[in-house]
Amino acid sequence: MTSLARALGHSDDDRLLILSADLMGSTHAATAAGLSALRDGCATTATLMMPGPWARHAADHLANADDLDVGIHLTLNAELESFRWAPLTHAPSLLDGDGGFPRTPEDLWDHADIDEVRRECRAQVERAISWGVEPTHLTTHLLAMQQRPEFFDVLLDIAVEVELPIRLESGDAETTAGFPFRRLATEEGVSIPDHFRLVRGGTRAHLEAVLADLAPGVTEVAFAPALAAEEIRAIDPSAAGRFDDLAVLTDRELHARLEGLGVTLIGYRTLRDAQRAAR
Repeated sequence: MTSLARALGHSDDDRLLILSADLMGSTHAATAAGLSALRDGCATTATLMMPGPWARHAADHLANADDLDVGIHLTLNAELESFRWAPLTHAPSLLDGDGGFPRTPEDLWDHADIDEVRRECRAQVERAISWGVEPTHLTTHLLAMQQRPEFFDVLLDIAVEVELPIRLESGDAETTAGFPFRRLATEEGVSIPDHFRLVRGGTRAHLEAVLADLAPGVTEVAFAPALAAEEIRAIDPSAAGRFDDLAVLTDRELHARLEGLGVTLIGYRTLRDAQRAAR
């Protein structure tokens, strides 16, 4: 089988890196930070949470922006204690007692009706497109749709329908989940990065550790940057780490550091276009 790197026009030994600014649309601070990381920093992609209260504001900036790479962060959870978002569709099984999405994937899995999950996820993708956003890939908030086969089936079906790559965990994640989600995606012709790392807090040290051990192929590292605003401090206990994410992604020395290591930055648009061309 042709490696992903080779399918993208690189050699098998090349190290290709995707840097993602997640959670645009969730808050103004996250949306502004994502735009800054994309336009002024080293982020090569971002993700948009369509149920978030700032999703329309984010879409206004992302719509018809051919130079910006953005995926749809399919959202079925609202984990913050005092800041909630809810389904776009009529989906009673996707609500908790507070009127928003369940706070944990486990609660979601216990109560969600799969037909409502499918309808909600389609609505999130369709609304983004109707607002002028051209998605490059799909991701799943809190990995909720990756860990259970019936939820993953929905994620994979939608990815196939709209011809988009998916972010999936690597390493031992399939063993933990108990089913081969990476193989299933590949068999359907859906592109997935070879490696995935999530960075939350202590960002600079974590990123250096990733770079020191960066394997050949395509690696995605996901951040959740936010402006240092009272909005985030009030709702998110991990606020300090998110401020650090933005500082690292907009560090002017990062580009030179990556070039010195022989690392090539790419976005998901490259994966999407190669996936569609292969069909």
